[in-house]
Amino acid sequence: MIRSLTAALFATSLLCAPALAQTVSPGIAAAVSDAGRPAADKERDANRKPAEVVAFAGVKPGMTVAELSPGGGYYTRILAKAVGPSGKVYAIITPAQAARPGTLDRLNALVAAYPNVKIVTADFTTMTLPEKADLFWTTENYHDFHNGPTANIAALDKAVFNNLKPGGIFYVEDHRAADGAGLGATSQFHRMDEAVAKSELTAAGFKLDGEGDLLHNPADNRAGSNSESGHFDSDRFMLRVKRP
Repeated sequence: MIRSLTAALFATSLLCAPALAQTVSPGIAAAVSDAGRPAADKERDANRKPAEVVAFAGVKPGMTVAELSPGGGYYTRILAKAVGPSGKVYAIITPAQAARPGTLDRLNALVAAYPNVKIVTADFTTMTLPEKADLFWTTENYHDFHNGPTANIAALDKAVFNNLKPGGIFYVEDHRAADGAGLGATSQFHRMDEAVAKSELTAAGFKLDGEGDLLHNPADNRAGSNSESGHFDSDRFMLRVKRP
């Protein structure tokens, strides 16, 4: 009886134990140290912690990753190397983004250096990828998806859900707004209320799979603009949600 009780208590302690820090694989470490990354990107690494972030999101060789609003390609390059030649990265931009001067030139140059990157121009709310992805990715953009006269975050989240394989992950990282700030923070401060983000994602059918505090900065003024903190010095949340 004593042995059975001890075993039961031990099993319970394992279930309640906090998650261990995500181990960075050699492949992810190599992707971050890639010589092809611009020096300006590498200067941001201390604040953005890309190796640990990519590991937390669960990126692995051979995956198909879809990145919403890749910007200058900071994470696009890392993801392309992390998934390797057997994987691919869809860099998804809206028609409005594609029309901005220099955007397609910049992305085409990136594709020339990373041939497993494919550019997709689509409305995020109605997109259909050539294949379902293992993982969707967006960093510091989720709040922006709420802004503008035609913004429809419910449709966007559902489109991501529908373009993921069952068991696929949507990784969302953004500047954290003050608790209870609501949707007003998305345009006023360019931040996202984490509780609202969770509510929106679960409403689309996602299940919360993990939360990270790697980018937590308690010194940040979450009631002000993210630009006040130097953008990547801001307090950021990390959410990993899964399509069941």
